Amino acid sequence: MNTFGRLFRLTSFGESHGEFIGGIIDGCPSGIQLDFERIQFELDRRKPGQSKIVTQRKESDLVKFLSGIYEGKTTGMPIGFQIPNEDQRSKDYEHIEDVFRPSHADFTYSKKYGKRDVRGGGRSSARETANWVVAGAIAKQILPHIKINAYVSSVGDLFLEKPYQELDFSKTETSIVRCPDAEISEKMIQKIQEVRKEGDTIGGTVTCVIQNVSIGLGEPIFDKLHARLAQAMMSINAVKGFEYGSGFCGTKMKGSDHNDVFNEDGTTKSNLSGGIQGGISNGMDIYFRVAFKPVATLMQNQTTINSKGEKVEMQGKGRHDPCVVPRAVPIVEALSAMVLLDFVLLNNSRKV
Repeated sequence: MNTFGRLFRLTSFGESHGEFIGGIIDGCPSGIQLDFERIQFELDRRKPGQSKIVTQRKESDLVKFLSGIYEGKTTGMPIGFQIPNEDQRSKDYEHIEDVFRPSHADFTYSKKYGKRDVRGGGRSSARETANWVVAGAIAKQILPHIKINAYVSSVGDLFLEKPYQELDFSKTETSIVRCPDAEISEKMIQKIQEVRKEGDTIGGTVTCVIQNVSIGLGEPIFDKLHARLAQAMMSINAVKGFEYGSGFCGTKMKGSDHNDVFNEDGTTKSNLSGGIQGGISNGMDIYFRVAFKPVATLMQNQTTINSKGEKVEMQGKGRHDPCVVPRAVPIVEALSAMVLLDFVLLNNSRKV
């Protein structure tokens, strides 16, 4: 499936080393004045080559809109857009034409489709996520009252222990690792650089905080708000886990400690529910954490197999992220915005 969303929908296309990636956004309300510089800003946060701790592939990621916009405003028609691929080095993948890289999609794509695009991983590449950021940037502009702030909360065994209420989100973009705490941020950067020198990779987590969400977003059974957020986050390349509110830590608590007791105005004294109860937003802050595995491409020798089932030795080539979490922050925000807008439009459709 290449389409995400129910009412606000993105259908994307393209491969890592093709001429373009892009998509069609359908269901966007008309009359929205778009800030194109803001859309490009979001893409710049995700693009490769932006710092010393990410892949050095150089892409401008300049988006070109093809339809659905007139005189700077949305028309309600499908919004078509494309982003050129400018810095492909397909020769870096010639050595794996017949080889399956460990923990990559090479093996499963080959078995499912019978053929795969080996250049940069083809459609399985995280290059695809630039399309999501375009759609998410538009969704953010339709929901300006909702504040969505994601940040890197861990790299390897380095954790930002401060609760989000004590953080200044404006400092997130001042750090190349996108951690809003200067002290732990510097340690994270050093850790990533050390791992990169070893030809290895490392994982981490991204925490997202969503504020000013109205009560009532989400459906009671199969379209619970947290379920849709989880589906979105689990669609991101390299994601291995999702938890919201108290998450797995809640399993260690007693119900008497875990329950969010109400105040008279309907707010709660604590927020271990993570702003969602019964699958529906309750007006409190929504917060969740997304776990990313280490990047699968290593600059080290590894034993694997080829298409004949023979054991072979291989080593990664090309330009790859030693840790994906710094560039994943805008992707997490974009998908969150798309999910929320979808539910806002659904709620609006029920009004007479």
